[in-house]
Amino acid sequence: MFDTHELGRRPGALQRLTRTIDAPKDFGLQGVIGVPEGAPVELELRLESVMEGVLVTGTARARAEGECVRCLEPLGLELEADFQEMFSYPDADDRGRVIAEPGDDAEDDEDRLFIEDGLFDLEPVLRDAVVLALPMQPVCQEDCPGLCSQCGARLADDPDHHHDAVDIRWAALQGLAETIQDGEKDEMSGAEAGVDEKQEK
Repeated sequence: MFDTHELGRRPGALQRLTRTIDAPKDFGLQGVIGVPEGAPVELELRLESVMEGVLVTGTARARAEGECVRCLEPLGLELEADFQEMFSYPDADDRGRVIAEPGDDAEDDEDRLFIEDGLFDLEPVLRDAVVLALPMQPVCQEDCPGLCSQCGARLADDPDHHHDAVDIRWAALQGLAETIQDGEKDEMSGAEAGVDEKQEK
């Protein structure tokens, strides 16, 4: 929560804040990349009082962690997310005019964020800004070759890694040929054993 009491309701009043907060849970793209829970998030904020509320402009900086979508190796990146949001006074309409009974127009209020008792909650704004700033497909390096589709080996560790390609139409015949070869070897071994026995006699 951030306090606006010092700013007051004087249009044009300005306040700058620098704050470090702990990252909340699930701060990013779940299962892909995000800022670990409890990690420091540095905030630079500009609070400006306007007729209908307080306009908050700021930048959030933190270190995000995740894994490469190609090779699954851990990765980290420095994140910088800019945001701007209007926090409205609950007793004012969208033109800043004081209304007698706040909260009558529920549909319009759904998309608005409000100041309550001089305080506003920045977490939903930060969460949206961080998600938008994070890469949807994080990679450890732009040219990461990923993993071998056949054995799962990390190709960056062995650039010459490959498998002899076998046409699937011939795979069954290859298996049959190997079976026949094994059978022939067994027959040859039996024949050789027979020859040895005759020689001994």
